[in-house]
Amino acid sequence: MYAIVNIAGQQFKVAKDQYVFVHRLREAAEGASIEFDNVLLVENQGKVTIGTPTVQGAKISAKVLSHLKGDKVIVFKKKRRKGYKKKNGHRQCFTKILIENISL
Repeated sequence: MYAIVNIAGQQFKVAKDQYVFVHRLREAAEGASIEFDNVLLVENQGKVTIGTPTVQGAKISAKVLSHLKGDKVIVFKKKRRKGYKKKNGHRQCFTKILIENISL
């Protein structure tokens, strides 16, 4: 059984007992249980249910494991022969969640 769910503006294909790294969920504390009801598609034993736009009554239960940062991405800009160089780094904030249950 799997589902496609919209979490923090992105779509993820999730299954039970799967770890997912999503964009930072600021309202959720570590160890808290959260539910997502914006489920777009559910597959259960070969039967696919597609939402219009969401599947009615479908919920995804998850547990917040930790808040962390991703790898550093280096952004380097340069214009030749002008003496212009700019170097920036960025680390995206993520939340690691565990999918506990998919219910219809």
